[in-house]
Amino acid sequence: MHILLQLLLILFLAKIFGEVVERAGFPGVLGEIVAGMFMGIFLISPPGNALRFMSELGAIFLLFTAGYKEINLRELKSASKVAFVPTISQVLVAFGSGFLLGSIFEFQFMTCLFIGVAFSITSIGVSVRTLIDLDYLGTPVGSTMLASAILDDLIGIFMLSVVVSIATDQQMPSGMQLLTIGVRMLCFIAIMIILGWKVFPALFQYVHRMHVQESIFAFVIIIALFSAYLAEAFGLHAVIGAFMGGAALSGVPLAKIEDVQSKVSGISYGIFVPIFFALIGLSVDFGAIAGAGLFTFLVVVMALAGKLIGGFIGAKVVGFDSRDSLIFGVGVMPRAGIELVVISVGRSMGIIDDQVFSAIVLMIAVSVIVTPVLLKFSTRISGKHV
Repeated sequence: MHILLQLLLILFLAKIFGEVVERAGFPGVLGEIVAGMFMGIFLISPPGNALRFMSELGAIFLLFTAGYKEINLRELKSASKVAFVPTISQVLVAFGSGFLLGSIFEFQFMTCLFIGVAFSITSIGVSVRTLIDLDYLGTPVGSTMLASAILDDLIGIFMLSVVVSIATDQQMPSGMQLLTIGVRMLCFIAIMIILGWKVFPALFQYVHRMHVQESIFAFVIIIALFSAYLAEAFGLHAVIGAFMGGAALSGVPLAKIEDVQSKVSGISYGIFVPIFFALIGLSVDFGAIAGAGLFTFLVVVMALAGKLIGGFIGAKVVGFDSRDSLIFGVGVMPRAGIELVVISVGRSMGIIDDQVFSAIVLMIAVSVIVTPVLLKFSTRISGKHV
């Protein structure tokens, strides 16, 4: 099939399926994944290098846009005080569940690490939408959930950078190698902090005075690509750099003009991100899911239970009652964006096979379907909403 026809079908079907799923009350990302599955079964041959490259750009722009539009470092500082303990609790329990599951099925150590990281990250877009519908977002537990999601993303990116660095060396690191990985990461983070603090504000002061069309938008995209490239130069993954670049730009007002933000979202969610999610669906091996049997079932159960239990315990520790702790635990269950990036990275490095990859994609789909139902149930049994 011609590459242009493949691209046309991917974008068309991703938006059609995404619209259907959103009208049903679920995130559009689920529809984009289903569109990829549909194409894999009925229409399209395995994607070529051009589509795979565009999918990689999709992962980069997904993480860049998350850092650029969703991270507010000032708000994070104040909100993280309450959210820190519940976040650490649910991340540790979920990571432990994933690592334990991989160990039970005797996967290699690196595969267990990637499963643990994929279990750890929360994407609460579906939870936020449900809490808004229930008029629960403005409550203390709703605010804590929002702050926890941001911290969760930051921790997930850090964990991903560590396991990618370990995987790149293809062996368990010695103490000196771990120190080298840590220094490399700290150097990269320090550079991004300096760029976001001093260089980017000065750069956009100049860019703002340029006469050439779309100069601000162009330089935002340039920084996204530069950050991704710089991360790879430091031995990290491009998506980690993209996220850090977006976070560094999030505090530069001249880079966040509403019109520019709209264009960044347009190129990200209008083109590249749907390709990334559709190719995730296209890569799902239904034979591997069916053949995995018990493993697939346990991936779904343990991934959701790890977040629920970890979130409940952490919320109780910081003083929420049992009812709000249950709501928090349910609210941090869904996965979507960054988790798919994690397993895609693992698969591209040959660490995650089709069985693990497909089982985790199924878990993500189940999580975004069951979370709204459980949230509505948990808020009703709290006696606060009927």
